[in-house]
Amino acid sequence: MEKETCCCHKTKERSGQEYKSLINRLNRIEGQVRGVKSMVEKDAYCTDILVQVAAVNAALNSFSKELLASHIRSCVVNDIRDGKEETIDELVATIQKLMR
Repeated sequence: MEKETCCCHKTKERSGQEYKSLINRLNRIEGQVRGVKSMVEKDAYCTDILVQVAAVNAALNSFSKELLASHIRSCVVNDIRDGKEETIDELVATIQKLMR
């Protein structure tokens, strides 16, 4: 069955290895978030929760860096080779959002 895509959203097919790596990272992050929720439910001390939240933020930042690097190496490079210069503007806008 073919994937249906909206006309306003691009998609990217990832290698099995890239897909597995990203999903594994997200699963670990999801587990960390559940751990933070559990700490709140168990009335853990505030600074202990904050330390775990910082770890979640670091994990998300690491995920973003990996995904951004992959995006630049594949999507951006391919689009530039194909003459799609607007991809540079899209990349700049994305980086600006990540740096907020």
